[in-house]
Amino acid sequence: MADHESAPVGDADADADADADSDGPILVPVGESVSLRTTVAHAIDVASDGDRGGVHFVAPVPLHDIDDVDPSVREATQELLERVEAWAAEDDPEGALTVETAIIGADEYLFGPDDYAAVLAAYADEHGIDRLVIDPEYNPRGNASIIQSMEAELASLGFAVEEAPFARRVRRGRFLQRGGRAQFLTLFGVSFLFYQLLGGFAMTRFDLLTGAASAVIVSAMLYRVSLGDRLRVAALARRSARLVLFVPYLLYEIIVSNLLVSYAILHPKLPIEPRMTEVRTAVWGSMPITTLANSITLTPGTLSVLVDGRIFTVHTLVPTAREGLFDGSLERAVRFVFYGRAAAGIATPRERGDCRILGEEDETE
Repeated sequence: MADHESAPVGDADADADADADSDGPILVPVGESVSLRTTVAHAIDVASDGDRGGVHFVAPVPLHDIDDVDPSVREATQELLERVEAWAAEDDPEGALTVETAIIGADEYLFGPDDYAAVLAAYADEHGIDRLVIDPEYNPRGNASIIQSMEAELASLGFAVEEAPFARRVRRGRFLQRGGRAQFLTLFGVSFLFYQLLGGFAMTRFDLLTGAASAVIVSAMLYRVSLGDRLRVAALARRSARLVLFVPYLLYEIIVSNLLVSYAILHPKLPIEPRMTEVRTAVWGSMPITTLANSITLTPGTLSVLVDGRIFTVHTLVPTAREGLFDGSLERAVRFVFYGRAAAGIATPRERGDCRILGEEDETE
């Protein structure tokens, strides 16, 4: 790797002064974000003001996203780069700058911020680049942000790194919701029972007093946060009764799946068939979706990888696990718990055409 002068992360003014006499291009990693358009404009401005001659927009895309998840990822990424190139042309109408785009990392397994920093650094060294402009909302993995760690790693490698300016809109939703006696008492009961569970239900005077004190503190602080909606006692009672039926069913599914996976692992021919699948579920609301995602993960042979609204990306290890997922047995059980018996009769994902194996031409199996 070429030698670079270190610069503090995010110190845009210092970087601009230090590199004013340099004519090397700027590197900008891109991905879908609300601030991408602003980042492109800022990068063009910086390159024009510093007489840097050009900007390289690159999209790091891991091998497992292109080959294992969905080959269409490459096509979508190329479309994104074409859109970025069009924006750059708008911001540089005279064509004074050289704009280049590329997909990088497609032959590597990228996971953490160090991996992304490494492929960006390799590309920068290959093209004589010593400065990067980072989209403040850049998040290639789609869950937790990696920007700060990636920037720190790039800066430690000697690159000048800055974030493009972007005014984030302030969310003004109410944090505290309406709460009443029912919310307080419900949270008190749950907290008290959990405290006793941790203590092995010794039920000594000390455990009862400290459990009650802890439950009061937790309830007073959180009953308007964790239980914001008004509780309907009758509906809660019916849902709790259905939950009592759901738990043994879930345990049964876990045991059966354990046996099936164990058989596949112990079989001499190892009949496993790992696949990434996508299912559009017929559940709504944060609690039902969370319950279904966790139930899928608890069942051996299936793992909830990503949840985007009602769309679940699930890794399946054996064909029987995938068949069960597409037949919607767990989905039907979760609907029964939260919506009642009538909702359990909704068509399965296979019957609705809401399931597919990613990377295959057929959208349903």
